[in-house]
Amino acid sequence: MKDLSLVAGEKTRALVVGPYFAARKRGEAERTKRALHGRSPEARIAEARGLAEAVDVLVVDAKIVSLAEIRPATFLGRGKVEEIAAEVGECDIALVVLDCALSPVQQRNLEKAFGAKVIDRTGLILEIFGRRARTREGALQVELAHLSYQKSRLVRSWTHLGRQRGGFGFLGGPGETQIETDRRLIQERITRIERDLESVKKMRGLHRKKRRAVPYPIVALVGYTNAGKSTLFNRLTKADVVAEDMLFATLDPTLRALILPRGGEIILSDTVGFISDLPTMLVAAFKATLEEVTEADLILHVRDIAHPDSEAQRDDVERVLAELGITDRPDRVLEIWNKIDLVDAEKMLALRNAARREPETTRPIAISALTGQGIDELVARLEKGLAAERVVLDLRVDPGDGRGRNWLYEHTEVLRASEMADGGLEITVSAAPALVEKVRQRFAEVPRRAVAKRHR
Repeated sequence: MKDLSLVAGEKTRALVVGPYFAARKRGEAERTKRALHGRSPEARIAEARGLAEAVDVLVVDAKIVSLAEIRPATFLGRGKVEEIAAEVGECDIALVVLDCALSPVQQRNLEKAFGAKVIDRTGLILEIFGRRARTREGALQVELAHLSYQKSRLVRSWTHLGRQRGGFGFLGGPGETQIETDRRLIQERITRIERDLESVKKMRGLHRKKRRAVPYPIVALVGYTNAGKSTLFNRLTKADVVAEDMLFATLDPTLRALILPRGGEIILSDTVGFISDLPTMLVAAFKATLEEVTEADLILHVRDIAHPDSEAQRDDVERVLAELGITDRPDRVLEIWNKIDLVDAEKMLALRNAARREPETTRPIAISALTGQGIDELVARLEKGLAAERVVLDLRVDPGDGRGRNWLYEHTEVLRASEMADGGLEITVSAAPALVEKVRQRFAEVPRRAVAKRHR
């Protein structure tokens, strides 16, 4: 088998194979597309190629292989295995990526047949997550997923695993086999990571509690991987979060404060991108990074509207949001149609007509995070949407309470302020719901009728 290490800076040469069921009869094309989560085989292989390129390999070729049935030993039929083996030899391929889930035996048999390293979709996504995780929790979650995957591979996958080691002699009988030792060591490490994750989760919970004590509205960006969330995040906050034309450029959640034109302040959260067929081992890690979303006051669902599979990607995102219990309030989610700079005039007209048919409160906003088109409209909708949640209060601030006056300017949106004859301040503010009780306890509230009369 070829060595996957880089030689003189050269990238590993890879072949991406999409083994998808063939549509042999009329009407089967749609069934095949449904099996691929609403995507065509061409779109699915393009995504698989993008995933491979995200681990910095040189993809020599990406090909679709038609399946009639799955073979227990090699997943693919003998003829396809021989055909791919020939291409591997001719093109000096060191890595073959199969866009499917392989059993340990299938992986081992294919590696023997190809004379090259073989990984499946699960292994590839785990590799990407392992390279991109930056926070302690992210790294622990990914390692936990890796170990669970490795443990599942320890089933007669390698010949050395049948060897026995000598036991300690406490119970007598045969010693512990290599496979048992490896599985035990992995389980011990899994137990340690799970313990570490518990303490990390407690710390994150304390941080969330602190943020609620200064309750600025939280706006979370969600969307399919590579939809442009980080580009939009950078555009709005003037931050420098990694934003590349690459799948899973962002894995760890990032939060930044954003001051809106009318003076209100929000916390904007950038999150990991969604993807179809997320490996089971990564589901827990993936959802842990989305916990900020469940507490968000407003969720911006960023869609790559220029992508041919935009509708299928939307369905994948909505499925995960439903699992997080977020779809109970449709007005809490606002669709952002991103990348309109890549859409032709005819499609753009159709999109705008479709948007106009939606209710005003949930109407999608067409933008280009790259060029800035539509950003002003988005910010205006943000202010309007968040204002609907806020409570307007008329207050009186005593003449000597300078600290209280500053607190109101820092924690609420001041709509109107006027000085009274005694030097006190009559002030109208817009406050986040979580802050209303605290404001009422600290300041005297002026009846609205009296305020209206004075400002006639």
